[in-house]
Amino acid sequence: MSSSPVTPPAPGQPYGWPPLRTVQVLDDRAGAGSNAHVRSLATGLAARGVRVTVCAPVRAEGEYDFTGAGARFAPDAVNVLRAACATADVVHAHGVRAGMRAALAVRGRRVPLVVSWHGDGPAAGGALGRLSRMLERHVARAAAVVLGASSDQVDLARLRGARDARLAPVAVATGSPVADPGKVRAELGVVERPLLIAVGSLVEHRGYAELLDAAREWRTLDPAPLLVIAGEGPLRAELSRRIEAEGLPVRLLGRRRDAARLLAAADVAVLPSRWEARALPAQEALRAGVPLVATAVGGVPELVGDGAVLVPPGDGAALASAVTGLLADPGRRAALAEAGRAQAATWPSEDDTVAQVLSVYDELMERERVRR
Repeated sequence: MSSSPVTPPAPGQPYGWPPLRTVQVLDDRAGAGSNAHVRSLATGLAARGVRVTVCAPVRAEGEYDFTGAGARFAPDAVNVLRAACATADVVHAHGVRAGMRAALAVRGRRVPLVVSWHGDGPAAGGALGRLSRMLERHVARAAAVVLGASSDQVDLARLRGARDARLAPVAVATGSPVADPGKVRAELGVVERPLLIAVGSLVEHRGYAELLDAAREWRTLDPAPLLVIAGEGPLRAELSRRIEAEGLPVRLLGRRRDAARLLAAADVAVLPSRWEARALPAQEALRAGVPLVATAVGGVPELVGDGAVLVPPGDGAALASAVTGLLADPGRRAALAEAGRAQAATWPSEDDTVAQVLSVYDELMERERVRR
């Protein structure tokens, strides 16, 4: 008597158990790195048989297409988030603010909460700083597991009272290779002069004030490099006024979906931030073999190793000097590009990241089964 073949369960789905259901939570302050990570995670989890719901702002769905990654999309309204969490096996929030919203949504339910700390920005002072620390403590203690994108984030989570904090470096999809960097440069009007690029939202902690200080020094070079900044934010008007008043060789490009393509066409990439965790522009620059000058803050040194030139934060003169030195030394740029690619090869792949997250989910589910 013949029998039909038995289809084995998807990874992360034990025999006799229904598919794992997870809700990924993002808030309206999530940066490009967090959104890209959730998109990558949704793709990998869905491919492994996990039922994924992404609860995020509608704008993020339009830009990152979580539905196209195999997830169900739900707007981030409070009632919608709570309803989504009611049927979830694991809720995974990305960022401290999203973690707070998720903690409130699962309150009173036996649903494990995982919170990824990608880094919400530098610590503020005064009343705002006290509020931020209170928020971090609440989220750290509410989470079953905190996943830190860098070692300093793990240390911070433990300091705030996390029961279980682990290092979980994130990997995101790499951009498509640039077939013709010359075409990109021509589109930007850069043919016979060096091209510098910075990528990131126009907010205080990105360090653009110091970057413009450095650009003032680059005006004296011959030819003067053009600095382009891809990003949007509340500082646009202030930066624009300064660029015009000081005659700086800087162009604000606004929000760009092809930032990786722009990076790959640059002579030097610059990351002037006053704080970063695991910066997506730094990852894209090193993968593309573009020499990077970055500030030694947060998780950046751990991320780039010997694959970038590091300078102190808040020091426009040091930033200017490092970039000027690279522009004057093609051999050093080539060596740094090679070192950057070698460093990027040590980072976890998307599959590694998905496997680590799924192992955490499985561990939490096993705990719940034992309790029951």
